[in-house]
Amino acid sequence: MKLRGLYAITDSQLLAGGKLLPYAEAALKGGASLLQYRDKSSDEARRLRQAEALRELCNRYGAGLIINDDAELAARLGVGLHLGQSDGSLSAARALLGRQAIIGGTCHAQLELAEAATKEGVSYVAFGRFFDSHTKPGAPGATLELLDQAKRRINLPIVAIGGVTLDNAALLIARGASMVAVIHALFGADSAAEVERRARAFSALFATN
Repeated sequence: MKLRGLYAITDSQLLAGGKLLPYAEAALKGGASLLQYRDKSSDEARRLRQAEALRELCNRYGAGLIINDDAELAARLGVGLHLGQSDGSLSAARALLGRQAIIGGTCHAQLELAEAATKEGVSYVAFGRFFDSHTKPGAPGATLELLDQAKRRINLPIVAIGGVTLDNAALLIARGASMVAVIHALFGADSAAEVERRARAFSALFATN
């Protein structure tokens, strides 16, 4: 699977009240390449049920499903995984999930973290936040210069996250981001149709860059 394009990330509060599946499907219909299921709750039965439903949607649209911070759930479903800096070992996750699985690592704004993650066998590195972010307002800031350096030094797809909108995404893509990870600017919408429209607009930015 080519790791390029829109990377949609779910938010359990934003997508509460039955919005998760219809909004996720709308993002996939609009061209999202990856969908990350991010739910920090302890309701394991519900998380399994939702992740299974999302896997089915991703399969239908030819996209990859990534589970946030739960290697066991990713292994159980045979899907990808994203780990933050404090979420466990990337090399252990690679051993558990096998060579084919998509595994990503959060590298904040530090090239050294990305280089370490590369050695541990990740499929992509994620830098951020680039702009003011709803989800992680206190996260360390990443710069466009960091993207330039990463592109020179790291031979892996680069994901840009943090406050990404339709107004600023093209800038990140032009500077070397293979994917833009979006939460609020995609899913903070009044309808599934609007999510699909936004997803198409994000996806179109990759066709012109």
